Amino acid sequence: MNDDETSVGVGRPPTGRRQVGIKLLWIGVWLAFMSAPVKDLIDGNHPAWATALGTFGLVVFVGAYLVLVLRQTAKALDRRLVHSTIAFLGALAAVLSLTLGTAWLVLFVYVSVSVGATMPLRTARWLIPAVTAVLVAIGLTGNHSREIITALVFPALLGGFAMTGVRQLIRTTVQLREARATVAQLAANEERLRLARDLHDLLGHSLSLITLKSELAGRMLPDHPEQAAAQVADIEQVSRQALVDVRGAVTGYRRPTLPGELAGARTALAAAGIAADIPAEAPDGLPEKPEEVLAWALREAVTNVVRHSEARHCTVTLAPRQTLDGRVLELTVTDDGVGAAGTKPGNGLTGITERLATVDGTLTTRSGGIGAGSASGSGKGFTLTLSVPLDSGLGSAE
Repeated sequence: MNDDETSVGVGRPPTGRRQVGIKLLWIGVWLAFMSAPVKDLIDGNHPAWATALGTFGLVVFVGAYLVLVLRQTAKALDRRLVHSTIAFLGALAAVLSLTLGTAWLVLFVYVSVSVGATMPLRTARWLIPAVTAVLVAIGLTGNHSREIITALVFPALLGGFAMTGVRQLIRTTVQLREARATVAQLAANEERLRLARDLHDLLGHSLSLITLKSELAGRMLPDHPEQAAAQVADIEQVSRQALVDVRGAVTGYRRPTLPGELAGARTALAAAGIAADIPAEAPDGLPEKPEEVLAWALREAVTNVVRHSEARHCTVTLAPRQTLDGRVLELTVTDDGVGAAGTKPGNGLTGITERLATVDGTLTTRSGGIGAGSASGSGKGFTLTLSVPLDSGLGSAE
């Protein structure tokens, strides 16, 4: 089962029944503090009519509270709705506390939490203490135990201000997610513009020349067939060269790069539920061919981890190293899976080896990955190490 189907991300509304259930369960845990008024009703300390009204009031209070908390706090709610609902919760908490006794003072804690979850910080920072002050005032007016009042002051303040922090965290997470989506969209737009520009530069002149020569050959064909044949030959030459240019451009677009494959590996492992430790960037100034070989190898190695390893964690390291034969760039992919997965024929290691041979690179594999050297001695996991020689111009890579 995909983790996305069971987990509700920060700042994301639930998208299915299962996620709604998980969010309700998470919120419902905090409703355990409602046990005091529930017990007060069950104990029969009040007349039947008071018990009935108290039960109705408690159900209405919980319903209004859940309406506020279940709403996506990442988006601004209607201000009038928030103000009226919180005012209603406060008034209902006051009425129930004044009429039914000490056990109902806990409702003010939920009013404080609602303020922190829905109000802007500039409003919440004075309204939360105000709600707590009302709690204390009502507690002191009646025959309530001061120990109970004191015990509720701290949860009211802490719960309210903690929710302001959670709300700000959710908003920040949503803004960051939106910013990443915007950056990705801008990058895609820039790539499309670059592709359009390159194709125009590659084909615009060639197709214009082919059109002109075709028209010229058509006019020459009746009276000057030899000259028309020369124009047709030129058309063939220009079209062949245009085809070569387009193939070269397409090859360049399709060539994998290490930064792109690192990002792809991060996405693939996350989608498979595998915790990943992957470098944020690739070294600068890599020669084109070694970078392409390592990029293909990284893609194949991560694919093997996702499909065959049953791993929970994968680590990718990428760093230059000095050897007796010169400087090399070393790529290591390590997992804590079943071990030796990927050593059988047909898993892509042959293709990696063939590509490495074109740049005089080396490939080593061993059983035992993350945690293999621990006291448990399980020996599970798999480690794949590739190294390619570098030109002397990689001074910026270190």
